[in-house]
Amino acid sequence: MTGAWPLFVLLWSDGVVLLLAVALIAYGWRVRAHASRRRDWLKVFRQPAALCSAVVLGAFLAVAVADSIHFRRALPAAGGAASVQAYGTQVESVLDLVLAPLARSREVTYSAPLAARAFAKAAQGTERVFPRLLHGGVHLGDDTTERVPDVAWRAGAGLVAGLAVSVVLSLGVFGALRGRQGLVAAWRHDTEVPWRAALWTVLGLGALVGLVTALAPHYHLLGTDRTGNDVLFQSLKSVRTAFVIGTLSTIATLPLAVGLGIVAGYFRGWVDDVVQYTYTVLSSIPNVLLIAACVLMMQVFIDTHPDLFETGAERADVRLFLLCVILGVTGWAGLCRLLRAETLKLRELEYVQAATAFGVGPWRIMVRHVFPNVVHLVIITTVLDFSALVLYEAVLSYVGVGVDPTMNSFGGMINLARSEMSRDPVVWWSFAAAFGFMVGLVLVANLFADGVRDAFDPRARVFRVRRPAPPKEVS
Repeated sequence: MTGAWPLFVLLWSDGVVLLLAVALIAYGWRVRAHASRRRDWLKVFRQPAALCSAVVLGAFLAVAVADSIHFRRALPAAGGAASVQAYGTQVESVLDLVLAPLARSREVTYSAPLAARAFAKAAQGTERVFPRLLHGGVHLGDDTTERVPDVAWRAGAGLVAGLAVSVVLSLGVFGALRGRQGLVAAWRHDTEVPWRAALWTVLGLGALVGLVTALAPHYHLLGTDRTGNDVLFQSLKSVRTAFVIGTLSTIATLPLAVGLGIVAGYFRGWVDDVVQYTYTVLSSIPNVLLIAACVLMMQVFIDTHPDLFETGAERADVRLFLLCVILGVTGWAGLCRLLRAETLKLRELEYVQAATAFGVGPWRIMVRHVFPNVVHLVIITTVLDFSALVLYEAVLSYVGVGVDPTMNSFGGMINLARSEMSRDPVVWWSFAAAFGFMVGLVLVANLFADGVRDAFDPRARVFRVRRPAPPKEVS
């Protein structure tokens, strides 16, 4: 180790995740000061499913942000104090530091979840036995009798510790913000926002984190893959890839979809014909074939210009960034068609006709009068498309045109698990881990999208029936 500071590395996709976090904070601060927007988002969080989903999405986003702060370690100086500081070629993240014990606990090959011995037999002397793992359960003396009690004790202690920490933190934060009366009202479910559901979600996440923290340093909680790498480590590292795919692809979609959709609907005529012809032709091409062709051309460029990338992480990140751009450029047709139809209706309304009569220019009308009235469609479509893009990445990686093979992703894990599912006995935990994490992320995103749609779409208003407050006792 050296006392020099590490060299911080800002990858293309890092900027996207960090800007997303900053944009969410800035937007939340602006919504807080805007009465009408605050009422709309309050309708979202009145629904317990949407509120709980927002809490879980926040946990996923925290993992993605921690995995988006990258750096390269400083190397010891070889030529004295006056020499130029050198840095390692491996790019690490803050999440890598947190999960360093999992990354270092590499086995020889497969091991089942919470196992102390390898999944396959190996020769030891004159017989074939299941050898002890190098890291999983290495603290046990006799794994045949001590493993189950040790797992049960550590799991119980982790659950209790996680629940205790989450209770203290959640009650402390909520009590500081709402006071004692607000805390009692939230627990009795007498508040406008169902805070009790959010508190239960925080407790569940705390218990899960405590369980993982207690078991992961001593066992492979989700087993290991063919090369002995910890599956839990791969799953957590794949969360960032899913977030980048969902957010950056959506951001790349918006300029084309919003701009062309509003312009086509407002001007009509030959402008509308050109836009319609463009997205009709684009929609007639199978997306997988179009994306595969673009990805292959991109890969040829990356392979022929290796001097543009200092590390393998930068090379893989550029491929991820360009894949998101390709998904966005090829996926704007649906939102564009929706915004065109809405603009055709809006341009005939009285306030737009009055602005035209007063000589207001068309571009100003589109910016000041049309765009604010289609923002709810953009928000709804954006949230709904996030989960679809996460699933789309799994399909692309499964057919071999997704992210770089050196980058962790749910699709890559599922692709590598194809041969494992045909083994006898079946190696199921890699596929199950990727499937579980991906379904969890997509499920909470869909539940949150349902809440956003119900709150922002005038045709789908859903209000929660409030339980009347209990009558006060007269002393």
